[in-house]
Amino acid sequence: MHPAGNPHLTAALNLAAAGVPALPLREGKLPFGNCRTCAENACGGRPNMKRAGTCHCPSVCHAWAAATTDPSVITSPAWAAAWRQAAAVAYHPGGVALTVVDLDNADAIAWARATLPATRTVPTTRGEHWIYRGAMQSANAVRPGVDIKSRMAYARWLGPGTGTMTALPPAVLALVVKEETTPPPGQVVSSLPGRATWDRTVAIGCRHTEPYVRTGLDRGLALVRARTESGAASQAFGVARFLATQHAQCPGPCGLDALGWQIVAAAISVGVPETYAHRAVTNGLQTAESGAA
Repeated sequence: MHPAGNPHLTAALNLAAAGVPALPLREGKLPFGNCRTCAENACGGRPNMKRAGTCHCPSVCHAWAAATTDPSVITSPAWAAAWRQAAAVAYHPGGVALTVVDLDNADAIAWARATLPATRTVPTTRGEHWIYRGAMQSANAVRPGVDIKSRMAYARWLGPGTGTMTALPPAVLALVVKEETTPPPGQVVSSLPGRATWDRTVAIGCRHTEPYVRTGLDRGLALVRARTESGAASQAFGVARFLATQHAQCPGPCGLDALGWQIVAAAISVGVPETYAHRAVTNGLQTAESGAA
């Protein structure tokens, strides 16, 4: 098929030339279904899927894993029928080390503007795509109206967008932490040392009074403990980030490590695996100025 007669094919070739893996989408913004040979992954799957496979199918199979930068594949006879039926073009963000924060409505956009650093944005039918440099795990519905599209996912191509693309922030990474949590089978066992509590002796460079710090910490811990295991990790990230920000102007040290240990312990107490609790809290603390550490 000649690209001049098909704008979707032209867009895919332009993406491929820029090093962005592309593929066609059918009506409903959906990928084309697998061919008979690839049905139910009988072929073994593409080599770049979650489990490396042996598929050498020339067709547009396996959704995001079919995305390619090879123009000879994009314009091949095996893809021609798909291009004739294509309703849109998609790309694989993780394949080019990008993450798309898909904001599906006005409330989600308002949340992003208040929470996330500015970056390149692309208008969508109902909302916006915010695109960051860096790849991560993909996940749907990380909060109301917000999906994360990066590794093992595709995003619809709607143009280059506007604004300067910035690095993937910890706040976006933290959105997926709750996807990795599991409820405890029984009593939670932690390896946290008993000495990991905050007091004035570890905060000799803090400009805040002890009651101020303890009040903020206690309120934050209560917020974490009030959440279920599937939301406590994200809450722990938010609490750690808030507390760290309060100490950003202190000469330090402020004992943020000790504060962090107590937030981790609170998250573990409601079922967050220790590894994920540490990750969420560490990401939150790293948003502070280095002088507060």
